[in-house]
Amino acid sequence: SAFDTKTGLRVAVKKLSRPFQSIIHAKRTYRELRLLKHMKHENVSGKRDCFTACMFPFVCRYLVTHLMGADLNNIVKCQKLTDDHVQFLIYQILRGLKYIHSADIIHRDLKPSNLAVNEDCELKILDFGLARHTDDEMTGYVATRWYRAPEIMLNWMHYNQTVDIWSVGCIMAELLTGRTLFPGTDRI
Repeated sequence: SAFDTKTGLRVAVKKLSRPFQSIIHAKRTYRELRLLKHMKHENVSGKRDCFTACMFPFVCRYLVTHLMGADLNNIVKCQKLTDDHVQFLIYQILRGLKYIHSADIIHRDLKPSNLAVNEDCELKILDFGLARHTDDEMTGYVATRWYRAPEIMLNWMHYNQTVDIWSVGCIMAELLTGRTLFPGTDRI
C-alpha cells in the first residue's frame, strides 16, 4: 500500500511486471486497464491511477486502486464466517457481478483471492486481467481450476457470464464449509 498525497487516502498499488514481454501480456494489461477505467461501482475495484516509476517504462507499470483490508482467501483461512456474513458477502459479489455483466463483461477469474474485504465487511471484486467482453473470442485459459465452470473445459470457445455465477457458487460453498468445493489436481 501507499499514501496518496493528493487525496490523503491509503491506496493499493499493484505492480504489473513486464506487461509488454509478449503480445499476450500486453493484451492482458491493456484489457485490464481499459476495463477498470470504466468501472464505477461500490463492489468493483476501479482504477484510480496508473504510472511507471522505472527509467524503462516498458518493464513495469503500477496500477493504483482503493485499499481494502484483506482478500477473502485469507479471511476464510483465519476464521469461520457466520451465515449472516456469508449472505452479506455473496450479496455484494452478486451486486458487483450484476454491474460487470450489465456492461457485457465476463470476469472469468472469480475466486476468494480476487475479492477484497475491509473491516466493515464491504467487498470489492478485483483483478480484471482475464476479463473479456462477451463478444470477444474466448479461450480455455481462464479461472483457477477449483472455480472453473464445466462449460469452459468442455466447450471452451462458447461460454457466457454464467461461468462467473458458477464461480460464485463455488465461493459460497467454500465460505460455508471452510473447504474448497472441487479441489481437483488434474490440469484439464
